[in-house]
Amino acid sequence: MNRRILSLAIPNIISNITVPLLGMVDLAIVGRLGDDALIGGIAVGGTIFNFLYWNFSFLRMGTSGFAAQAYGARALREAAKVLVRALGVAVAVALAIWALQTFVVRAAMSVMDGSEAVENAASRYFLVRIWAAPATLSLYAFTGWFIGMQNSRTPMWISIGINIVNIACSLAAVRLFGMGIEGVALGTVIAQWSGVAMALLVIRRYYGRFFSWETFRQSGLLSWSVMRRFFKVNSDIFLRTLCLVAVFTSFTVASTKMGDTLLAVNTLMLELFTLFSYMMDGFAYAGEALAGRYYGAGNRPMLRRAVRGLLLWGTAVMLFFTLVYAAAGERILGLFTSSATILDAAREYAVWAVLVPACSFLAFILDGIVVGITATWIMRNAMFVATAVFFGVYFLAGPALGNAGLWIAFLSYLFVRGAVQWGISRHRILG
Repeated sequence: MNRRILSLAIPNIISNITVPLLGMVDLAIVGRLGDDALIGGIAVGGTIFNFLYWNFSFLRMGTSGFAAQAYGARALREAAKVLVRALGVAVAVALAIWALQTFVVRAAMSVMDGSEAVENAASRYFLVRIWAAPATLSLYAFTGWFIGMQNSRTPMWISIGINIVNIACSLAAVRLFGMGIEGVALGTVIAQWSGVAMALLVIRRYYGRFFSWETFRQSGLLSWSVMRRFFKVNSDIFLRTLCLVAVFTSFTVASTKMGDTLLAVNTLMLELFTLFSYMMDGFAYAGEALAGRYYGAGNRPMLRRAVRGLLLWGTAVMLFFTLVYAAAGERILGLFTSSATILDAAREYAVWAVLVPACSFLAFILDGIVVGITATWIMRNAMFVATAVFFGVYFLAGPALGNAGLWIAFLSYLFVRGAVQWGISRHRILG
């Protein structure tokens, strides 16, 4: 079982690490054009896309659970239908974003309230990169489907391929054709569509026999009962994601009100959380694949074995990161900034970063497991409770404790997410 867990988790961890590279490459290329407004434009434009796409992460998570269950039941033609349904939703959402693109960019600019030069650059970047929307959302569906089919290596190679294409095309557009920020956006568009092409080639080569026309002529592709379950699971994930966005947005807003130094401190400390999350998400994705597979096969002993294995690996990773952050947290923060003022201020709050792994690892693992068995209402309800705890603790402790109160609220939110899920689901998945 350990080998199965690692064979799924490690490629997912590598894929997660490549995700930020798209934005980093864009910033690196634009940063050499000699116009500070372009850097701001990339930052603002990237934030808009992150907000848009983050809310549709259910296309990956929901697809993973359904595909894994179909794989476990050896219903591989049903697994093919899962992907087609997810791609249909992805394209429909992308078309809606296309139709509303002018409204979206104007609304975002009014909220961001940046300089005229930054807003102009962000709008130019947005209106080119938006043409990748169907590809980006479809890649969510493809990634979830491959993971559900116990294939984590294909998403990893696709992620690596996308980054290579992005670097090459963005550099060519800017350096050879002088396209500026539009060229950077165009490179991202081409890279995303190349990822779709790679996914389709893999499906045709290894899974093509399950996607015959006869498969889709059969009843069940868009039946009301199937689609109702599909949207029920995905609506749970969507609501969970809205709460997650609300917490992180509120954390950032609260940090901005504490001054530039504490804003910088909290931003850097959240990077430690992000680093931990990349590792834990790899095991969460493995949980989606394995829990869904054994749940779909009706193999309760193997499901319990997989859950115990995932919890053990999660505990091991948590202890490792806790020790690393306790011993070298300040040195890690020093990799992100050389400001003595920020690093001195961070020492006062370093203990909170050390507690992040212990408070959050259970939520990561259980998110993957409940998605795999499509019991997403557990994840949704736990998130509702945890979000209420975050705001309740912050409004009670924040005025008196300041930034410490904010971190207590955030850690409480992370802990409650896992604790509530465990309380609801342990008999369901281990009983």
